[in-house]
Amino acid sequence: MNYCSACGAPVTLQIPTGDSLPRHVCDACGAIHYRNPRLVVGALPEWEDRVLLCRRAIEPRHGKWTLPAGFMENGETVAEAALRETLEEACARIDLGEMYSLISVPYIHQVHVIYRARLLDLDFAPGAETLELRLFKENEIPWDEIAFRTIGITLKHYFADRRAGNYSFHTEDLMAPPNHPVR
Repeated sequence: MNYCSACGAPVTLQIPTGDSLPRHVCDACGAIHYRNPRLVVGALPEWEDRVLLCRRAIEPRHGKWTLPAGFMENGETVAEAALRETLEEACARIDLGEMYSLISVPYIHQVHVIYRARLLDLDFAPGAETLELRLFKENEIPWDEIAFRTIGITLKHYFADRRAGNYSFHTEDLMAPPNHPVR
């Protein structure tokens, strides 16, 4: 950040009084600009013994498979974000269930939240950010083609819970992979 979003003047990195972390502070108006993690929210849509995956039409990870998910927008709840992202990416109508996984990804300043969901029908189609959609049984999941580690972790928890007959809420902290330049 180089300029204040409130007045346009230059900002400098400093630790404000009463704070413990460096923040971008406006030299002119004194506004403190906090940069906090972003929420990625989505759903794990189920139909019988299959889950709906989207093949990405955008970067990052173009052509890889993921659950319908994306960045939460201002003014919406976490549940609304999951419903919206599923509709945008898969044109799918879902009955949103319970929050299923929450994975902190501090090295990229994100928190990923996935809900379990039930597809209301099979009337779905690729959205603008999706190349194709497919329902997968566990043994059909293209594990080597999953776009993001958080999605792979969530799917593994889901299938293990399904085999056990008991779904629980999963939380994890995902550290940077080896040789990753931590930002």
